[in-house]
Amino acid sequence: MSEYPIGEIARRAGLAASAIRYYEREGLLPVPARRSGRRVYGEEILDRLALIELAQGAGFRIAEIKKLLGGFKRRTPPGERWRDLAARKHADLEHRIEELERMKRVLEVLQSCECPTLADCSRAMRERRGAPGAP
Repeated sequence: MSEYPIGEIARRAGLAASAIRYYEREGLLPVPARRSGRRVYGEEILDRLALIELAQGAGFRIAEIKKLLGGFKRRTPPGERWRDLAARKHADLEHRIEELERMKRVLEVLQSCECPTLADCSRAMRERRGAPGAP
């Protein structure tokens, strides 16, 4: 089995070596073997790094990725793990989208503000909140 230093793995994965060390500290990567005090990895670590990158691209946080990699029973197949976490992430995103749309509506109202004072602005916003469909 070939072993590669962290710099080579980082280059091949398109990451900084510090990112690999961070993933190791966070428990996303197994503790690597050491040769002359330096980390060395087998080529299979590239698959694990690609999986981490895929999960991050889908918006999963480190804790969620950690659960994907090791927070299920050993016999839980990967597809079931992905489905479980994806369903939770999807619900979270729906909530965030609703929140962002509300924020966008408020900003659109504020962009058209022509109130001469903050008190007038506050009063107008309170009145607007009472109107149907108001932000």
